[in-house]
Amino acid sequence: MVRGADRAAARGDGEDRLSRPSVRAILWGGLPGNLREGLLPIAAFYLGWRLSGLTAGMVAAAVVSLTVYAYERRAGRDGLLVRLSLGFVAVQTVVGLISDSATAYLATPVLANAAWGLAFLGSVAIKRPLAGTLACAWYPFPPAFRETPEFKHVYGVESVVWGIYLLARCALRLAVLLSAGVGGYVLIVFLTGTPVTFGLVVWSIWYAVRSFDDDPDRSQAVATV
Repeated sequence: MVRGADRAAARGDGEDRLSRPSVRAILWGGLPGNLREGLLPIAAFYLGWRLSGLTAGMVAAAVVSLTVYAYERRAGRDGLLVRLSLGFVAVQTVVGLISDSATAYLATPVLANAAWGLAFLGSVAIKRPLAGTLACAWYPFPPAFRETPEFKHVYGVESVVWGIYLLARCALRLAVLLSAGVGGYVLIVFLTGTPVTFGLVVWSIWYAVRSFDDDPDRSQAVATV
């Protein structure tokens, strides 16, 4: 696993190479944490909201988010994504407390998705693809390789795909939230969010691995620290 290679390097075991990237290794290295961050807080909110009201739901989501954050950090995973997730939860909770509205509380991450979508597309325009930055939380690409045209091209394509997906998802979820309420929103999150996101994550990893493997020199650069 990639993180095993990181730990070996930190111990000074003499390894100068990471394990060769593969779809399975990268997927199972990062997907569980991604699912924890995406599903557990919203599930905790819905359960708390149904049992004891809006405040209980927000507290439950915040506690679960803090727990996930602590778990990820203890496991030695990259802190960028979990810190961003925790920051969004904090903003979302403040919005919910001020508005005293479940709709406003749930609309906050929907609008954040729109901002992410625009950020993905904008990052391509400035040739700093956001998908590449986030991919480094799943696999530690060597710094020099991150600056190559090949890396920027592959993750530029992925950034466009993710940007369009996030904007489309934002529009769908906002429409459902406003028309069907909290119950409909939570249902659409579980039915369309995880399956589609999972498929897109698998495609992203497969596309990157396949693209880098097409060129032996490129593949060698990925595997070399």
